[in-house]
Amino acid sequence: MRRLSALAGPVYLELLSGVAASVVGTFWVAGLGGNAVAAVALGGAVENLLLGLILVVSSGAALRLSHALGAGDTAAAGRVARAAWRLWAAAVLLLAVPGFLLREPLARLFLDGPAAALAAAYFAVAMPGLTVFFAQRVADDLFKGTGDTRTPMRLALLGNGLLLVLDPLLVLGPGPLPALGVTGAAVALVASRTVALAVTLALRRRAPLRSPGGRGAATAGRVLAAGAPFGIDFTARMAVGTAQLGLVAAFGIPAVAGYGIGYRVLLVATMALYAVRQAAAIEAARLAGADRPGALAALTRDTARLAGAAGAVAAVVCAGAAVPLAALFTDDPAVAAQTVGYLRMAALYLPPYALVVALGGVRQATGRGRALVAATMTGLAVQLAAAHGLSGPAGVDGIWAANALGALVQLALLGLLPRRGADRRPAPSGAGLSSTGTAQAVVSPRPRRR
Repeated sequence: MRRLSALAGPVYLELLSGVAASVVGTFWVAGLGGNAVAAVALGGAVENLLLGLILVVSSGAALRLSHALGAGDTAAAGRVARAAWRLWAAAVLLLAVPGFLLREPLARLFLDGPAAALAAAYFAVAMPGLTVFFAQRVADDLFKGTGDTRTPMRLALLGNGLLLVLDPLLVLGPGPLPALGVTGAAVALVASRTVALAVTLALRRRAPLRSPGGRGAATAGRVLAAGAPFGIDFTARMAVGTAQLGLVAAFGIPAVAGYGIGYRVLLVATMALYAVRQAAAIEAARLAGADRPGALAALTRDTARLAGAAGAVAAVVCAGAAVPLAALFTDDPAVAAQTVGYLRMAALYLPPYALVVALGGVRQATGRGRALVAATMTGLAVQLAAAHGLSGPAGVDGIWAANALGALVQLALLGLLPRRGADRRPAPSGAGLSSTGTAQAVVSPRPRRR
């Protein structure tokens, strides 16, 4: 439990710093008007969608690296690092380059008029900047794969702290500085990330992993297979959240605004859950590589306890402090009422969701990605169908109740699906994930003594 908490704490601060920087950045852009806010919001939405794809590479690299180091195979660890950077280069070519070339059609796909022009200007800077963003994700997760979550935290604090300084300077242009508006927001984001990446690469050069040649394609495949469940989970949740927002919009602007405020409040809690997930996945991969099934069982129990406690505390705070939390963000009675309703219903959702998120990390790291993806997709499908069905008789509260139902379905399936077939036991030492998510043996160069 101590090791799990020590790994998760820095990850939580890393994630929370990104949320804070995003909220403050939106504040500065809001002064430029609705078109500017819409343009930057679209840029953030597109980046989040693409983030799900690079997470397949970065999270997979962290798991495979931790597994290799747990097995004492430094040569395999070096191959993982080399494969991760090759996959980063492929992602840049497949996503960042076309995104830059197609920035204007992409902007017009969602917006029109001045807002579309501003979004295209934002993409002109942000799309090439994905090169830096993707590199930072890969580098951070390679640090995490070695058990170091403090360095990524410090780098995130550096980059996001610099962003807080650059945003007002480049967006508003005080004094002699030019006011770059939306373009300034993109420049500030890319510049802050570039500084953080420069420091990151300098640190990595001091402690390089040996990167022998050979088996590059096989290693890259294992990295992608290991990271696929997390990427699918993230992208699917983003898609369902967007669909739910469409259902909420039918109940008017106060409902949408209340959802937006409540969602940001919940980010403080959900980032803690994802921090536990990352920590549990890294530690589970290490223990699987070291062939310690007893320790894996203990890790699963401790992960459930830590996540359950975090979810319970978050639920109590949301239910008991919903009114003062809403008052921090709005004085509109209609919006405040919707925010309070959302937060109180979230108290039913957070406990099962906490267990789903955190235990998913253990499932992913121990070769049970197929069951994890099946549980996620089934639960989200139930959630979306229930939101549509309950929104009629119960109004917007029916949509929030559907969140809890979907989380309970996912939790039940996580307990049932892994008991079937090859998923009944933790993956053996050296086990990876095939392209379909099933366990796949990787022969070690020589046997190890326990």
